[in-house]
Amino acid sequence: MPAWLIWAIVSVLLAIGEIFTPGLFFLGPVALAALTSTVVAALGGPIWLQIVVFGAGSFAAVGLLRPIARRHLKMPHALRTGAAALEGAKAIVLQRVDGRGGLVKIGGEEWSARSYMPDEAFDVGTEVEVVQIQGATALVYR
Repeated sequence: MPAWLIWAIVSVLLAIGEIFTPGLFFLGPVALAALTSTVVAALGGPIWLQIVVFGAGSFAAVGLLRPIARRHLKMPHALRTGAAALEGAKAIVLQRVDGRGGLVKIGGEEWSARSYMPDEAFDVGTEVEVVQIQGATALVYR
């Protein structure tokens, strides 16, 4: 079996793997690198060059494309509505917050809160960040 065909099969398998792993965006850039190795092999490049092109292409594609793709996975803060709009917001602790409960002020409203990490606790006046909203409770951390 010619080397270019092996690289082409690897590229297709990686691309299919990317389709079935939503949100990861790791296999897609590596599939592009395998595709470049397919071209090198088709042009008659030696196996060591194919491997070097694959390695450098994988490193470059993952390093350059993955951060761009990951930024596009998150909805911009300005477009979020409801409880999702509060994620990432700053809050001030009004009553001590620990793993069992507490009270914080988020944007002028009082919310029940729990620490995101169960063993953490925040005293009154501490500025925290909202990680997630679960029902009517804000999960916060520092």
